[in-house]
Amino acid sequence: MSQQQRISLVTGANTGIGLVTARELALRGDRVILACRSLAKTQPAIDAIVAATGNADVEFLQLDLADFDSVRAAAATLHERVDTLDVLVANGGLAGQRGRTTQGFEIAFGVNHLGHFLFVTEVVDLVEADGGGRIVIVSSDSHYSADGIDFDAVREPTSSISGLPEYGVSKLANVLFAQELARRLPDSVFVGALHPGVIASDVWRRIPWPVRPIMKRFMNSTEQGAQTSLLLATSDEVLAHRGAFWSVCELKEPNAAATPELAAELWRRSEAWTAPG
Repeated sequence: MSQQQRISLVTGANTGIGLVTARELALRGDRVILACRSLAKTQPAIDAIVAATGNADVEFLQLDLADFDSVRAAAATLHERVDTLDVLVANGGLAGQRGRTTQGFEIAFGVNHLGHFLFVTEVVDLVEADGGGRIVIVSSDSHYSADGIDFDAVREPTSSISGLPEYGVSKLANVLFAQELARRLPDSVFVGALHPGVIASDVWRRIPWPVRPIMKRFMNSTEQGAQTSLLLATSDEVLAHRGAFWSVCELKEPNAAATPELAAELWRRSEAWTAPG
């Protein structure tokens, strides 16, 4: 790696653990890019990061993970702005929401997995450009609730009332993506997936009242939740564990359903589904 200022990008960084992750990377002196849907909702986060860190190299990138056209446009814009990317934290996501993405995929699978799959694969050349960077994928222990991926169901609207079974499938897809990405990239690029803990963040924003505030009373803070993302983004201790799954800063065996065969199949289908046209 060069000794120039590091460039880090965090998706969904305007609130929650993404915001804390972006702030802490800025505190290290990184140029930090917040990849989010709305400038209006992200500008206050940028202002807060600059005020807290004294680092003015904090900027917005428009990215809507629910729309492949937006993802491709974000990737193209990023290529215009930077020649290399040292850290990419795939943090953005949702839970407990029902519906479909712009291209018709189940909303949790489409946003949490396919949107990030397309974005990461479109910009991975930037991560490799300076001799090897890091790709950190925020998954969840909820991935243990999935016994596999129904590849027909992910092309239909959310079928459950809560949306949480679909969330578990999307988080399994995150783990599988990290594993397969690590297998496909050179050893110089670190890839890891993680469970941040059960965090009181905006990921639960669609869980209905009054269940949501009751749930959040038993959750950890976003400050605590960002620690595992930061560990994988900055620590040399993790580098020997490419493709592994970390839960609250500790290595953990992933769901037994996370097999190389399923990861390869998910990659093949994801590549076909996100292809232009």
